[in-house]
Amino acid sequence: MPNSSIKNEKMYEDLRREGNSKEKAARISNAAAARGKSSVGRKGGKSGSYDDWTVPQLKKRAKELGMSGYSSLTKGKLVAKLRNH
Repeated sequence: MPNSSIKNEKMYEDLRREGNSKEKAARISNAAAARGKSSVGRKGGKSGSYDDWTVPQLKKRAKELGMSGYSSLTKGKLVAKLRNH
C-alpha cells in the first residue's frame, strides 16, 4: 500500500530491505526525491566516528534523537543502535 508521505517508494523499499529503519529510509528517500540522488549521496561523511565518542556523549545523542532503551547498553551496542537509527 503506497504511503503518501514517501516521495520515492522504490528507494524506500530498497533501503528497508537493506535493514534501515523506517524513519531513516523515509528520510533518505524523501531527500533524494527533493534534491536528487547524487546530491544526497555527497551530503554525508563530515562528522567524526561514534567510536571516538564517550559513552555519556553517545547517550546524550541517543536522547537528542528521541531513542529509548539505550541506558544499559555497552558502548559497542550503543554505537550500533545510533548508526541504525
